[in-house]
Amino acid sequence: MDTDAHLSLADGREHDVSEWERAAAAVLRKARRLGDEDPDDAVWAELTRTTLDGIGITPLGTPALVAGLPDPVRPPARGDGWDVRGLLADPDAEAANQAALTDLENGVMSLWIQVGESGVALADLPAVLKGVLLDVAPVVLDAPSDPVGAARSFAEVAGGQTLAAGTNLGVDPVGSAVRGFDTPVESVAEAATIAQALGCRALVVDGTAVHDLGASDVQELGYVLALGAHYLRALDSAGIPVDEAAGLIEFRLAATDEQFVTIAKLRAVRRLWARMLELSGASEERRNMSLHAVTSRPMMTRYDPWVNMLRTCVASFAAGVGGADAVTVLPFDARLGLPDAFARRIARNTSTLLVEEAHVAKVADPAGGAFAVEKLTDDLAVAGWQELGRIEQSGGVVEAVEDGSLRSRIDGVVAERDRQIADRTRPLTGLTEFPNLREALPERAPYAEGAIPVRPYGEPFEKMRDEPAVKPVFLATMGTVAAHTARATFAANLFAAGGIDVVNTGRHDDVASVLEDFAGPDGGQPVVCLVGNDKAYAAWGGDLVTALRAAGAEWVVLAGKPVEGVEADDTCATGVDALDFLTRTREKLSPKETS
Repeated sequence: MDTDAHLSLADGREHDVSEWERAAAAVLRKARRLGDEDPDDAVWAELTRTTLDGIGITPLGTPALVAGLPDPVRPPARGDGWDVRGLLADPDAEAANQAALTDLENGVMSLWIQVGESGVALADLPAVLKGVLLDVAPVVLDAPSDPVGAARSFAEVAGGQTLAAGTNLGVDPVGSAVRGFDTPVESVAEAATIAQALGCRALVVDGTAVHDLGASDVQELGYVLALGAHYLRALDSAGIPVDEAAGLIEFRLAATDEQFVTIAKLRAVRRLWARMLELSGASEERRNMSLHAVTSRPMMTRYDPWVNMLRTCVASFAAGVGGADAVTVLPFDARLGLPDAFARRIARNTSTLLVEEAHVAKVADPAGGAFAVEKLTDDLAVAGWQELGRIEQSGGVVEAVEDGSLRSRIDGVVAERDRQIADRTRPLTGLTEFPNLREALPERAPYAEGAIPVRPYGEPFEKMRDEPAVKPVFLATMGTVAAHTARATFAANLFAAGGIDVVNTGRHDDVASVLEDFAGPDGGQPVVCLVGNDKAYAAWGGDLVTALRAAGAEWVVLAGKPVEGVEADDTCATGVDALDFLTRTREKLSPKETS
């Protein structure tokens, strides 16, 4: 064997794109997603997924995608792993202190503490930090209701000792305003003064403030760039040169379970901030950033919360691959209230497994050089810079928040996301797909009264689940189990997503057998859903609808597309606006008011 022999990737290309197009087109034609008359290169349009920002995610990376793209700004090497950062929000000082010490003893490296109305009371901060070695474990504050007060309190706790690198007072008055708190902008200069005395960072540019309201990835990028520029200007006005100012700022972005978009977003923000610092006159060695990624709050569901473990695992993997310096995995039960010890353990172990077992952090930029990721990074960077321009056209980030222009654009994204969730092209497992009406949710203590506001992606469906329908839907199963089970399962899952139970008594071979079960011991239900195959619908669907109406059915739904001769009141099939359909159905199930 010739040990000196090698083969470069370029030399190893034996197949061209047209061969892939031909093979992919054959598969899509077999699945009836392409017609025989469609050209092979139609696979690109068919397989390209579009983000909420209108950016296409290519199904295949090719060298042509990255031709002419600028060199990426790569994250620095992280050694043995990223900073595993635990979030504390329990207003009970003793419980918060116990959680902090347990986390630090079991893999967490830094603490992110919500202080004030959203968490720990200012007066309790010393008790929460009792036993925490501040010279070893960085502490990042998050006090939207009183950031400067929290900074002063922390300075008293620190007592002049040397603080661990990465400690941050966490002041973000603009983010506080976005979240509904009233924080004076002057707090930036005061926070910088306190931070300089302590030898730590002062500010957090928190993109999760807009992400939690429903902002898209591009909107989050544009927002943090505009906010970063705003804080650079404020620090410059306070007499702090740009090189020093850059070191006082940390960035925080959300990581979702959309893996490749998250990876590209985190890679893009480094490039954009480096460009911002270059234009601001920062020296080349200071054009870097400290990046904290947090698994998305709004992507998590309150129902079937255990699925959140999967969501946060994918999100934290993407955060690590995207180059985050610190990663916070929110516990799977975070939507239910204050997480318990088990959920906190699972959260911190998620990062530990990714770092220690999967070795995700061994490479500084694992996704670097992947054609599709590099292209997506560039697309997000360009679009993010354009969003920065829109914010600056309003006069800056403060003005864009105050005049409502930023929120208006975010609301547009929320509406489109809601539409996709409603028709289930953007499914939420355990909520809009495969819901379990009989699950017993774990009970958790409530958050503080001023908890961080979040607009969950599945909020409309969660509201319906919060108030289950008072009556079930009767499934009129037509024919053998094999004949009706597919549509019966589809319909039952669809109804369950809206908090509606079903009655399924099994096989029916004719109208009489359906009517016998429909009457039942308690009488018929007001809503009936026919579930069977097209052959059964055509043979006796029309007669069944007539008989059901005569027996007391007030609203008849047909599972599937409309069928001639079957006079149903409504239909449900793949692609239906589930939210609209379920709202109509629940109205028919509600007891009628009598005068």
